[in-house]
Parts: sequence; C-alpha cells; structure tokens
Amino acid sequence: MTGTDARRYSRQITLAEVGESGQRALADASVLVVGAGGLGSPVLHHLSASGVGHIGLVEFDQVDVSNLHRQTLYATTDIGRDKAEAARERLRAINPNVRVEAFAERLDARNAPHLLSGFDVVVDGSDSFSTRYIVNDAAVALGIPNVYASVSQLSGQASVLGAAGGPCYRCLFPSPPPAGLIPSCAEGGVLGVVPALLGTIQATEALKLILGIGTPLVGRLLMVDALTMEVREVRFERDPDCPACGDDRRTMPVDDARDISVRALADRLAEGEDVALLDVREAAEHVAFDIGGRLIPLGMLDARAFELDDLRDREIVVYCATGGRSGQAARLLTQRGFRAVSLRGGLEAWREA
Repeated sequence: MTGTDARRYSRQITLAEVGESGQRALADASVLVVGAGGLGSPVLHHLSASGVGHIGLVEFDQVDVSNLHRQTLYATTDIGRDKAEAARERLRAINPNVRVEAFAERLDARNAPHLLSGFDVVVDGSDSFSTRYIVNDAAVALGIPNVYASVSQLSGQASVLGAAGGPCYRCLFPSPPPAGLIPSCAEGGVLGVVPALLGTIQATEALKLILGIGTPLVGRLLMVDALTMEVREVRFERDPDCPACGDDRRTMPVDDARDISVRALADRLAEGEDVALLDVREAAEHVAFDIGGRLIPLGMLDARAFELDDLRDREIVVYCATGGRSGQAARLLTQRGFRAVSLRGGLEAWREA
C-alpha cells in the first residue's frame, strides 16, 4: 500500500474491523453493479471511494434530464450521453486507482452468466422484475452473493440474496406481481433521496461481504419507509423447492435459459409465421390485454402441460407481464421435451416497443 493510499483510506483503515488487511481485501475485490441509475449511483460512488479495486457496471441507457434528481453520478452536461461512459468517467475522477469496466448493454438471460462471471459480488440496482430474476438466477448458478434493493415512491427494501446456504430472490418472490400493481418511477414517482438511501445500504452490505465483517442481510428483508423513517425487518428462509437455489437447483440452469426479443417475435408475426403463443399470466390479466395464443397460468402449467402435446413439433413462445413467469414456464416446458422460449421483457417490453 502506497503512502497516498494510506492517506486516502486512513479514516477507514483506522477501524479495527478494516485495518490494512481489510483495505487490501477491498483493493483485491471485484464487484459488478447492474444498473447505474438511482440505486447504482450511490453504490458505484461509495464502492469507488472505498477502494474496491475492480468495479464493473452494466447500463444500456442514456442520461435524461428526468434522471438528474436521483441519479447523482451525472450532471446536466451529461444529458444525452451513454450512462456507462459518463459513470465510468465520474468514477475515475472520484478514485483513479480503481479499475472501472463498463458494459454498455442490456443484461439478459443470454449474457448474464458471462457478465457476472469472475466477480466476487453482484449488486442489483435494476428497476425491472425480469432483470432481477435474471440476475438472481445467474448469481445463484455462479455462486455469487447478490445484494438486492428496490424502491417505490417513498419506500424501499434491501437484502443479501444467494449467499452460501441463504435464500435467493425466487425464495422471497416466487413470481412477479401482476402487471400494473407496482407503478414504475415514471408512473408513481420517487423522492430522489430514497434510492440514495437504499443504494447506500447496498454499498454497505457489499463492503461487509468483502471484508467479512458484521451480519449481512442474509435471510432478512430490510424495509424502509422514508416518510415515517420507520425500518422493519422480515425474515425469510431458503425454499428447498426453489427452482433456482433449492435442493434440486439443477432444474433451472442459467445456461439453458432461452428467450426471444420483442422485435424478433414481431417480425415473425408480421411475416405471417404461424407462431405458437402461450400466455402464463392469470385469467384476469389475459382478459385485460393479450397478444394471442393459449392461456395456461403458470401455477397450473405443470398439471396441464399435456394440453400442449399438439405443439411438440413447433416452437412455443411463452409470455407474461415482464418475463419472469414466462422464463420459469419455458424452462419447465423444455424439461418436458417442448421447444419453448420466453418473450424477453414480456408484455411490458411489447407495449414499450
């Protein structure tokens, strides 16, 4: 450790829980942050300032003026720039000794194993249910702890998922909520400090995992209400039947995850291809909006898969609201001998496109 490093991290090294050996552990560590938005901004800032040696960030979006009240890595002059590049530039200014690797791409089921591979910890700062399930499944398969958080309006929650012996995201939320139940930041709004608060908790948990100190939020969901400043904790356990981390975890290998983009499906439909579509949402969701095909809710699919026997020689495109349930369904059908793919991003992505 150089004299400059000793001065930079002196207040941190002074802590008995850190010391010089802990600071070296941070320098040797690697953390991948998925999303460089409201949650990712404080995470990236604090990991860099704390001296984590290798930081990866995955972000496909550009800086918009509506981001600036909560995504504090960016300035007004960054509007229109790729967030990945703007964030990397900012982190280098914060701490030039940290190696920052930026991936300007959307994380999906196909590239997730590659992107997460080699990192010690993944911090999930994404804002969609489909991405959270993908991050979870890849992290579990690779044996990487996943520091999770999400925010909505004036509240948020955080946990450490997929740690050795601990539960994962699917243990906590086996399937996504119905479409429209939880508004996005664009729909419901968010107080700028709330993601900053939860992102700082994520950064804290990541540092604790690297240093091996304290009690991480494993099997504990921390719920924060910024309006009343009340903090509650809900404990949960690993589900032995969880398709991702359960006793028979091989039933959901990440490498076998297959999906199809909205654009690819739209092109096939426009060309008149007779695509076999399967909606695995609930009946009420299907009645409200669908893109055709058969309806078998995910909870009934195992028992009713025989109804699809006439489709065994065709590829089945499975869809749901955001891609979480359809991913599970596609894997289940693949295990049953069907050729099934999941619509990436679900009907949420379909509507956006």
